[in-house]
Amino acid sequence: MADQKPQTVTIDGQAYSLDALSENAKQQMANLRVTDTEIEKLKQQLAIYQTARTAYARALAAELPSNED
Repeated sequence: MADQKPQTVTIDGQAYSLDALSENAKQQMANLRVTDTEIEKLKQQLAIYQTARTAYARALAAELPSNED
C-alpha cells in the first residue's frame, strides 16, 4: 500500500494535521461547516426574496394610474 499523507486543514494560512487537533477543535470545525452552510442557504433565500420584491414593485408600478393628463 502507498503511504497516505495525513489530512490537513488550513486555518488563517496555517496548515494543521487533522490528527493533531483536539476533539473540541474538530467539533468547532464541524460547527463552522454547518454555520457556513446555513449562511449560504440564507443568502440564496435573500436573493429569491429580492427578486420577488423587484417583480412586485414592477407589477405595482404597472398598476398605478398614469400622470398623463
